Amino acid sequence: MKLDSYIKNRNALLSKNLDNAQLKLRKIALNALDKAIDAVRPENLIKNSVKIEVSKLIVNNDTFDLKDYNKIYIIGGGKASALMLKELEKIFQHAPTLPFQGIINVPGNLELNLKDYSTNVEINRASHPIPNENGVKGTKKMMKIVENTTQNDLIICLISGGGSALLPLPRNGLSLNELQKVNSLLLASGASIHEINAIRKHLSKFKGGNLAKKIFEGSGATLISLIISDVVGDDLDSTASGPTVPDNTTFQDCLRILKKYDLTEQIPVSAKQILENGLNLVEKENPKNKDPCFTNVHNYLIGSVKSAVQAATKYLKEKFHVDYFSDEIIGEASDFGKDLWKIISKKVEDFEVQNENMNLALIGSGELTVTIKGNGIGGRNQEMLLAFLEDLKDNDIHHNFSIIAANLDGIEGNSSAMGALVDNHILDQIHEKKLDLNIYLKNNDSNTFFKKINSEIITGPTGCNVNDLIIILNS
Repeated sequence: MKLDSYIKNRNALLSKNLDNAQLKLRKIALNALDKAIDAVRPENLIKNSVKIEVSKLIVNNDTFDLKDYNKIYIIGGGKASALMLKELEKIFQHAPTLPFQGIINVPGNLELNLKDYSTNVEINRASHPIPNENGVKGTKKMMKIVENTTQNDLIICLISGGGSALLPLPRNGLSLNELQKVNSLLLASGASIHEINAIRKHLSKFKGGNLAKKIFEGSGATLISLIISDVVGDDLDSTASGPTVPDNTTFQDCLRILKKYDLTEQIPVSAKQILENGLNLVEKENPKNKDPCFTNVHNYLIGSVKSAVQAATKYLKEKFHVDYFSDEIIGEASDFGKDLWKIISKKVEDFEVQNENMNLALIGSGELTVTIKGNGIGGRNQEMLLAFLEDLKDNDIHHNFSIIAANLDGIEGNSSAMGALVDNHILDQIHEKKLDLNIYLKNNDSNTFFKKINSEIITGPTGCNVNDLIIILNS
């Protein structure tokens, strides 16, 4: 449902203490964020990608004749998968289709009105970012479903970010507790999501193409995977750790990643043993590109942060020249924050030479990481903006700016915020209140800081799951 604004504390962010120029910039930035969120709502992405005409199921430009299939099974999981299912059921219920059934795993804290769903597909509450027993139970049910399919059945898999934790099925010899420990160590290590998911895939019987292999070795049923990407570069093998796509990583990569982050001796012995056994060919490697198990698999990327960028750009270009300056914002959050003003200054300087009478908007996307050293409350975007402010606070600023950095899921890190907004007004507050930003940075306590100055952005879970978005307005 489209709201006036997804931002619950919008009015508080548009405080009466702002001057007119700053208020105007904040309004525009928040409007752009709303447009971005709406564009990547899962129900909108499904609506734009899937339709039924008579007995034909059309996904993007491909057509599947439903007369060729006996039954439809819906499985999968992720932060966006419940809303994907909701829209898919609407499409199925308003057209003559085959009966469908199945199960999906969703976050336990997701707000759902079960009246909006049929009882055909079980909605199983699992856990994110650390997997739990309920997630394992749901994933086992999915594997049982695909075991009982026939060649003339159609399996639709709804995949979105968060699926790596929500779809756990440890390899033999690895307990759930041990898998949880591996996940916790990786999430706190500063490893990129690609690196984390490489290891998750190789410790799983479901991820890394293993779902596709299970179907191929059983019935050979047709598999359609509808994927919303939350990873930089939209690598499908990394979104939810790619249960239906070839795995481009190896056991050797996993051992190298453990060594890189000094985790080799910290992870459970059983997990290390599986990875070493894989290197010695005792454990089976995940299926790769030319594996025949993907012959009857159809993977569709139906949404990513690019949809959000396009929507924000369309709105902003009425008032600004818009520059999508990076789609690969990665690395340590605080390091990027320290460099951000240099990036902005250079872009503004180059732009002003050629365009004296226009304002510049910069948009970036990606996913930063935080190496946790403290025990504060925060998230990657808030940490990045806090480091940005620490770097900027003693500089002379000659133009108005407003910056939003947000996790479009609606929640980041261990905070209740999606990100934060910073501008000249925030800098003034830092000086007036003589705030020591380093105290918060050292304790990874960025949310406490932004809450204190009323600059966190609160939406609650949006149901979206794509890369993070940075919107920078200059005037």
